[in-house]
Amino acid sequence: MTASEIIHARLVNQQIAQTKFSKPEEIVTHLVAMQAQEYAMAKWAIGLRLQNFFDEDIEKAFNEGRILRTHIMRPTWHFVSPEDIRWMISLTAPRVNAVNAFMYRKCELTPKIFSQCNDIITTNLEGGKYLTRNALKAELEKKIETGDGVRLSCIMMQAELEGIICSGPRDGKQFTYALIEERVAKTKTLSKEEMPAELTKRYFKSRGPAQLEDFVMWSGLTVKDAKVGIDMLPKDFVREEINRKNYIYNPDSAASGKIQSTFLMPDYDEYGMSYKDRSAIFNLPPKILDNPKLNIPYNRMIVVDGQIVGSWKRTIKGKEMDVELEFFKKLNKKQEHAVQIAVKKFCSFAGKNYTEK
Repeated sequence: MTASEIIHARLVNQQIAQTKFSKPEEIVTHLVAMQAQEYAMAKWAIGLRLQNFFDEDIEKAFNEGRILRTHIMRPTWHFVSPEDIRWMISLTAPRVNAVNAFMYRKCELTPKIFSQCNDIITTNLEGGKYLTRNALKAELEKKIETGDGVRLSCIMMQAELEGIICSGPRDGKQFTYALIEERVAKTKTLSKEEMPAELTKRYFKSRGPAQLEDFVMWSGLTVKDAKVGIDMLPKDFVREEINRKNYIYNPDSAASGKIQSTFLMPDYDEYGMSYKDRSAIFNLPPKILDNPKLNIPYNRMIVVDGQIVGSWKRTIKGKEMDVELEFFKKLNKKQEHAVQIAVKKFCSFAGKNYTEK
């Protein structure tokens, strides 16, 4: 397998090249978890992987609870499906809490204080209520000092990691919280052995070819647990050494006809965030890669033929969308045309008009 074949397989498996799904929640389920701290761009990450879907469609799926948003893995915000949220929390919360432990101590948050906070949060959300962070802060402040933003963030995140709360529908532009027990229907539970096996299988199926180190970085699992999951992969998964690196993938990554390989990649998109070794998706000089303002690949990147070739910014002016493009290398006419199509797709998704420059 060559570098171009790795790129092609990843584009197919991540549902970017073509998609076999027709609903936003199906994309989230396929990818298991999608980084989502930049909410607007996280919606675009889903839209990028669907045909004829728009921002308002993803928003509707989110508000209806078909897509949830919570803290799992690493830790940061992720989209996750209702069917997966409970076992994903059970699997990854211990690692996230371990990462957060220093900040918990710094904020003087003890198990007793967390328990008091969780009781207050639960009491105020019971009965199908959806409250914003500020509303919950006001209730917490009646009995517990929430302090600065960091302390409150720790309180809310710990409640998420305890499996108590997750996202509710948006209140205008404000996010709300809901009780998981009321927001999410009961689902089949996975055993302690099944959870890492399930995560491993779905990671390599949706993101392969990838390496052990990629999976460890993405999932936050220990190398030991990741290896256990890999040992439990079905026999049809391929293990192949490519350029002295060991890759794992599911061979069912074929695509026929026209594929999408040029697109405006959102901030923190899984196409970049799923891998520790990102050498396949960019071949750029150090002066570009090491530029902190570009922050490759975390910021909004232009992807052409599966590789990062530039960055992009958007400015909304009423019904108009101005998209500023900066290229790291010269493109040919065919590639320039493909970028313009990609820009139009994004503007259409956002419901804005775009005038080609």
